Amino acid sequence: MPELIRGNAVIGQSGGPTAVINQSLVGVVEGIRLGLHAAGYISRILGMRHGVKGLTKGDLIDLTDTDQDRLDRLALTPSAALGSTRDKPDTAYCERVLDACRAQDARYFFYIGGNDSSDTCRIVREMAVRSNYDLRCFHVPKTVDNDLLENDHTPGFPSAARFVAMACMADFMDNISLPGIKINVVMGRHAGFLTAASALARRRDREFDEVPSHTTDGPQLIYCPEVAFDLDRFVADVESIYSVKGRCHVVVSEGISDKEGRAIGATLIKNAQVDAHGNVQLSGSGALGDQLGDLLKEKLTPVGGKPPRVRADTFGYVQRCWPDASIIDRIEARRSGRFAAMLALQGHADGSVAIVRTGSGSAAFMGEREGEAYHSEFKRVDLSAVAAKTRHMPREFLSGHNNVSKKFIEYCLPLVGDLPGFERL
Repeated sequence: MPELIRGNAVIGQSGGPTAVINQSLVGVVEGIRLGLHAAGYISRILGMRHGVKGLTKGDLIDLTDTDQDRLDRLALTPSAALGSTRDKPDTAYCERVLDACRAQDARYFFYIGGNDSSDTCRIVREMAVRSNYDLRCFHVPKTVDNDLLENDHTPGFPSAARFVAMACMADFMDNISLPGIKINVVMGRHAGFLTAASALARRRDREFDEVPSHTTDGPQLIYCPEVAFDLDRFVADVESIYSVKGRCHVVVSEGISDKEGRAIGATLIKNAQVDAHGNVQLSGSGALGDQLGDLLKEKLTPVGGKPPRVRADTFGYVQRCWPDASIIDRIEARRSGRFAAMLALQGHADGSVAIVRTGSGSAAFMGEREGEAYHSEFKRVDLSAVAAKTRHMPREFLSGHNNVSKKFIEYCLPLVGDLPGFERL
């Protein structure tokens, strides 16, 4: 294992902000101050404004002596305090990042973000090795999509899942008050974890040993991107519930695709905007929900009759930074930052932090009366194990083509914290 080296540390935040990404930032700062800074190995702790974009421009903020009470308030504040970036550095860009590290005498590089951020760490580290510049690079996990390999779950997901669950609880109560068909579109282009979290809104279903095929509470239909989406089957699913109840509550991932892998959004949305990578814009648009709603009106309108009442909402960015973070998420996000600083103190040259579940949390599923309590710990994994890779929902978390399993409920429920209980007449 390499020996410790003296210099400065740079810290950045990348990708979509979350309710707890600042917990991770504060965790890194605290870990450095208690370890490498106290021991004299790190002189200054520099925050990158808007990630590597700010680093290459010399736009940095000195966090070395920031008051602890200010850090504590910052940790409880949603969004990325340093500012974030969607830049996906290529080799030339990473050369500029490495040059900026040399200019700042940075020997420790911490980057908080998803799989692209871990890939940035990997590229910069490999480039530093080739150029004989000793730069230690550490990735701190963050993503509401929960799509990082090697992790049981990622900081940011539990809080976003909590928002989705509570929003769908309220939305279902609205739906039974003024019946109709309601569609909620949830983030998740390739991974359905966040969409699946809507199942936690089904309060009464916990009385069942197995998740019933047609649930007592909404959402009755949940469509994740891991299962091929068929428009005709979707219409039939909705009709089977709407014809009996006069209402139907549906949650759909923004990334649903057909059996050929074509995004439904790209199929239905005419003149859709695309991002820098050629992907159809989904999160910032309500078009997918509107198009699905129009389809249902067309297909379910009786001859000579009125179309059904259909409404759609796209949660979009609002689910990322809602200021009611999961307690577990707050704790684990901060601990993941501290763990990254500890890896540096131990002399590791690089690595990504991963969360490992060591206690199932079945007590939460059982109302904390029995079962096993939830616990987690952290481990170092190679950057290459996470970088530029996407984790998907495991098959055991899905039930059929429009539902999730009890295993997913058991997995997710301990992470989101206590949810409100409602009563119905």
